[in-house]
Amino acid sequence: MKILKANRMERCIGCHACSLACARLVHKRLSWVTAGIRITSAGGLSTGFEARLCLACDPAPCAQACPTGAYAQRKGGGVKVDRSLCIRCGRCAEACPVDAVHMDGETGLPYVCIHCGRCVAFCPHECIELVDQPVADAASDEAGRETGDDKTLPRKAGQVNDASEVGHAD
Repeated sequence: MKILKANRMERCIGCHACSLACARLVHKRLSWVTAGIRITSAGGLSTGFEARLCLACDPAPCAQACPTGAYAQRKGGGVKVDRSLCIRCGRCAEACPVDAVHMDGETGLPYVCIHCGRCVAFCPHECIELVDQPVADAASDEAGRETGDDKTLPRKAGQVNDASEVGHAD
């Protein structure tokens, strides 16, 4: 099981390449509102930047707050999202303790990091990384993260999966 971590944010220059990569590659829209990772700052380069992303809580408060099951706990932390079940109530965003669930103001749909790692290659300063998160039974994870055959990562340069291929219906 792998999860996304922002362990070197002191290197971040606020280019938002990770956010745009997430929006385009995972959600098939080039839009700030559909990014699962967001970069924020109180003062730019002088004060530094912060990554707003899912911390892979286990249990996940956003999944517990979802009345329809659109958010489901993923083994090892984090969530899987089925937007077809979403009623746009916003309870997931309200329940997130780190403000990692973002609501699209136009559609009312929630967006959150799914720990696929597609953004990592787009960060020019290696601020974010996909790290191993040991779980008791990673081979049975419904998100498709089988040991040795991680279907959520690009198979080769330029070839990526979309959100539906990694267990996240849109």
